Amino acid sequence: MRLIFGMVLSGALASVVFGQSVPPTTTPGETAPQGSAAAKTPVNFEIADIHPSARRRYPFFDGGFLVNGRYLLRQATVVDLIATAYGQKDSTYVHGGPSWLEWDRWDVIAKVPPGTTEATAKEMLRSLLAQRFGLVVHTGDAPMPAYVLTAPTGKAKLKDSDGTGDAACKGQPPPANQAADAIPQAVITCHNETMEKFADDVHMMAGGYLTNPVVDSTGLKGAYDFDLKWTPRGALSRAGADGISIFDAVDKQLGLKLTLETAPRPVLIVDSVNETPTPNAPDLATIMPPLPPVQFEVATIKPSAPDEKPGGGGIQRDGLTFHALPLKMLIDFAWDLDPNATEQMSGAPKWLDSDKIDVEAKVGSDNMVQGGSTMQGIPPIALEDLREMLKQLLIERFEIKTHTDNLPEDAYTLVAVKPKMTKADPTERARCDVGPGPADRPIMNMLVKCQNVTMAQASELFPTFAAWYLHYPVVDKTGLEGGWDFTLNWSSGDHMPGAGAPPPPDAGSETASDPNGAVSFYDAVSKELGLKLVKEKRPEPVLVIDHIDEQPTPN
Repeated sequence: MRLIFGMVLSGALASVVFGQSVPPTTTPGETAPQGSAAAKTPVNFEIADIHPSARRRYPFFDGGFLVNGRYLLRQATVVDLIATAYGQKDSTYVHGGPSWLEWDRWDVIAKVPPGTTEATAKEMLRSLLAQRFGLVVHTGDAPMPAYVLTAPTGKAKLKDSDGTGDAACKGQPPPANQAADAIPQAVITCHNETMEKFADDVHMMAGGYLTNPVVDSTGLKGAYDFDLKWTPRGALSRAGADGISIFDAVDKQLGLKLTLETAPRPVLIVDSVNETPTPNAPDLATIMPPLPPVQFEVATIKPSAPDEKPGGGGIQRDGLTFHALPLKMLIDFAWDLDPNATEQMSGAPKWLDSDKIDVEAKVGSDNMVQGGSTMQGIPPIALEDLREMLKQLLIERFEIKTHTDNLPEDAYTLVAVKPKMTKADPTERARCDVGPGPADRPIMNMLVKCQNVTMAQASELFPTFAAWYLHYPVVDKTGLEGGWDFTLNWSSGDHMPGAGAPPPPDAGSETASDPNGAVSFYDAVSKELGLKLVKEKRPEPVLVIDHIDEQPTPN
């Protein structure tokens, strides 16, 4: 979550990876799938609220958290709910089911008794899926691709840990005073780390490379201390001989190997499930009244020093800290706006982009995630809670007053020219998988493969994985019905001449080819799909700033 938050603030999503997963796991106290001889009597939530999720620019599942007597799952597809309930964590190891299983998103807020553990909450979630969604599943085997982590020469360059301190891999900040054009490097320090946990951590941290699960087959049972440094996938072509991929880094620095293999693995198979859950209980508000609005326990906001450089901070163990950030960046996150879409905010004073502020805010213990869920050793804060806390803090301290209006702004329309896509099997699940481009053409560093996706769904997805190019909504006017299979390969904006995405074509115009072999997202859509993205003006929801003070109220 901290990584996602940083990407949202910077406005640079290099890629969005769907379908990452790890092999099925079993937690003590978990029950077997329905139909198993080992199935136990269901354990139920006291009551649960299930409702469609709010629309987000970059929707991703955030949940499986115990917070303040509630079990929270937000922006969850039904496959996310299934994977969480059965300890599989993600969608790759959930097979079968209808086409919408990875599309519709739901928020689940359930009341739990005091002392409920994560394992028990998962049992309750399984019961809820059976009762409210009519879910029936069974276990089986299926051939699955995965990156297998092995230790050809034993523990090689790994140092035995002394067993003290938190077990975690933590990202390290870039060097101080690093040049603006320096090639970024990912650096992590791991302490007391088992190879099983490292397989999960490296999959998450190096997702640009590792678009399939990582499985530990090292046979190493101890805990180790080590550092690892590699070049992010999006910067590898620019780094040239100075770059190092995650595969070479794991080999040369740890003495381990990451190899892509396909083998039968245990999976969960969906037999039947309903698209719409049964209605919430009519007395929901009485049994589970809304909690008080979440807020920071203490917060300080002050103007940055004139010579202070942006950087540092982020989401901490008990809150967040940012230095020398424009207030607009924080507003963009709190109100879920694209930082590059200047027309999505109206009435903003000029100083909103130029005045820098320092923010330090601490979260009360009631709003912290309870239990063992961690990310890089830091208990996560539910992202929607964090977003709302920040919004209320900014409203209070800067006396912000806003409303939303439909105003003309730049937007995109997807039209058909000479469609080249393949008609999909309607029984396949609608999904897109984003990963690195072909190794022999590093300039073409973005690749997406979609199956059984309608043009309306494609229009909704395009801005999530082509964020360098699409800062405004896309509307489908292709006239093409049903689901389609297609592949798109293009160059991210930082690989284009001038290190920035070119402007989109207007109606009736074409874009020229780039001499370095880079292909813009617009050209990829045109050449590979036979479609066209056209930029035009149309009314869209805009955040209107009615009032905002330049100076915050005193701390």
